[in-house]
Amino acid sequence: MIHRPRQVAGGDAVVGRRSPQPAAADPGPALPPGLLPPSVRAALGGDGPDLTVQELTHNAGNQATGGIWRVQGPAGRAVLKLATAAGGGDRAWSTSEDPHHWNAWRREVLAYRSGFAHSVYAGAGLGAPRLLATLEPRPGVVALWLEDVAGLPGADWGVDRLADVARRLGAAQAAWAGRPLPHPWLSRRWLRQYVASKPVAEPVPWDHQRAADVWPGGVRAGLRALWERRGELLDLAESLPRTTCHLDVWPMNLIAREGPGDEVVLLDWAFAGAGAVGEDIGNLIPDSVADGLIDPGLLPGIDAAVTDGYLAGLRAGGWRGRDAEVRRAIAVTGAAKYCWLAPRMLQRLEDGGGAGFYDRRGATQALAGRLGMLSLVAGWGRVALGGPG
Repeated sequence: MIHRPRQVAGGDAVVGRRSPQPAAADPGPALPPGLLPPSVRAALGGDGPDLTVQELTHNAGNQATGGIWRVQGPAGRAVLKLATAAGGGDRAWSTSEDPHHWNAWRREVLAYRSGFAHSVYAGAGLGAPRLLATLEPRPGVVALWLEDVAGLPGADWGVDRLADVARRLGAAQAAWAGRPLPHPWLSRRWLRQYVASKPVAEPVPWDHQRAADVWPGGVRAGLRALWERRGELLDLAESLPRTTCHLDVWPMNLIAREGPGDEVVLLDWAFAGAGAVGEDIGNLIPDSVADGLIDPGLLPGIDAAVTDGYLAGLRAGGWRGRDAEVRRAIAVTGAAKYCWLAPRMLQRLEDGGGAGFYDRRGATQALAGRLGMLSLVAGWGRVALGGPG
């Protein structure tokens, strides 16, 4: 059944903030042909001119994603996401048939078809959009038809909600800690592969004047250490206790479902696999403010509340490790995950690159807006590598 929402926020994969619905006279872009199975056509209540199609914001550089659309019919609404083996996009986001590859293009399809996305964290109140149908119109392409989840998107959350989802993750991941992955197609050594994929050319212009005007010297020195010692950080990350991770937890992939119950829906399961206890939190904290979706001034409160929430969830889920070990794991994995970001930002200054897919700020605004999260990550790096925090 396709949900008929009052307020819709999101589909599968990261999407933009809610946009005004297209006017009836303007149906928007056309749905790619051959992708509408009979069951979805019936649930939508029509096809062709009966449908309104809205393309959703996503990482168009990722070759594993051929597009994401919200489709509205006379009887209901759904989200269509195309998983592709070799779509357009950047070489840095190339795909693979290797099931352990960080960007294996079939992984999300398998996560939905197997029920993994819906069940892996279900005991902690974390779920996924309902799978309506899948269709393979040609080799190398799978159409995922998903519920369009109604609720409050993570980009509109306050600190307390972010802390709550961290608590849920802690409880869920405590149950998976030390256990084998439940499926052979889940990612392995994801973090190392992800960092290796980032296109950073040497030498990095660490003293670029526009950055020096905004980022203090101590912060730039810390960020430089992250990049130059990234191999050590990755070794440390891989030595931490393991669990089953989502590996892309950030506000754009979170929806608090409306209606009865209190389920939080996680979107975009394409990276899921083996990770460290704390690794998803090492991403959620800085990524909550990285693209200007949530006020960067809230970062200190987010850091404290999300960390405490995760620790509380771990304890409730049966984790018996020390809090200090988890805090260090968050620092290690967060520093490793974002070791490439400052170098890439500096190179974009040199190259005159434009805004990203989610962060629409100009370069100067982004430099200032990310100072807090980069200072946090640099501090995590000092803790991880044995210096003062």
